[in-house]
Amino acid sequence: MWFMRQAGRYLPEYRELRGDRDILETCKDAELVAEITLQPLGRMPLDAAILFSDIMVPLAAIGVPVRIEPGRGPVVTPPIRTMADIERLRPLEPETDVPEVLEAIALLRPELDVPLIGFAGAPFTLASYLIEGGPSKNHARTKALLFGEPEMWDALMCRLTDIVSAHLLAQATAGAQVLQVFDSWVGALHPDVYRRAVEPYVRAVFDRVRASGVPTIHFGVGTGELLPFMAAAGGDGIGIDFKTPLDAGWSRAGGPAECAVQGNLDPSALLSPWETTEREVRAVLTAAGGRDGHIFNLGHGVLPSTDVAQLQRVVDLVHTDTERISA
Repeated sequence: MWFMRQAGRYLPEYRELRGDRDILETCKDAELVAEITLQPLGRMPLDAAILFSDIMVPLAAIGVPVRIEPGRGPVVTPPIRTMADIERLRPLEPETDVPEVLEAIALLRPELDVPLIGFAGAPFTLASYLIEGGPSKNHARTKALLFGEPEMWDALMCRLTDIVSAHLLAQATAGAQVLQVFDSWVGALHPDVYRRAVEPYVRAVFDRVRASGVPTIHFGVGTGELLPFMAAAGGDGIGIDFKTPLDAGWSRAGGPAECAVQGNLDPSALLSPWETTEREVRAVLTAAGGRDGHIFNLGHGVLPSTDVAQLQRVVDLVHTDTERISA
């Protein structure tokens, strides 16, 4: 088990260490990245570490005008509107553009006795930020480009596919032992649209990364209806968000014989009294049924207001319950 956003704002030592630094600025300091990545493992016996970073890091590194606004998220000014804007997205050269990411991985590997997870945003999710100019509730501009300008859409997605693949492969070469692809906003699409306008590109990412031999996890939010197609696109494990029952999602993704699953406790359950949290954790474990291939996680990231002690109790409960089921 591990938690998405397990290194972050819910930890007081993280807030103290980061101080007033912008998150993208923080990500440029390899030693700081390594220290933040290790912080949650000093608190609880997690089964993996995930590199402290942001999905916008490779885009910022190639010159995209992006900033992370507190309380809002990534903001791109100006957003993409023309083919000329797309053509300015140059290829990522990891050793030159994101050397701090690779250095942080090299620093972390000797310090860890659990696997290190690297990650990247998926082409669709990155495209949505580039086109919308920031977070969006309905992704209207993104869909308008997808539906109305197929040549522009293809050009953008091809460039992002190359950038994402290069970023992931470089992390694997540097020593990351698992790679997760975050397609956080792809749940905004109808399954037919996903299959036509997104699946070919994300499949290309997983096909390229497969050559590294590093296991992969494919995660999205609100993707209950997309799970069969996401599983077909790629990923040794499929992340199931908290809106889909774990057992139903696993079945849609092909079942234990086809893939592992990751999830899927509602992050808000961690804000409840322990009795409620315990009930919800056990419900996830019951849905998994003790079958091989379940990675316990949240159905999205740790909320900043989460009590560290609550997470620690969840880790102990999951490990204890898993040992009991295995016995």
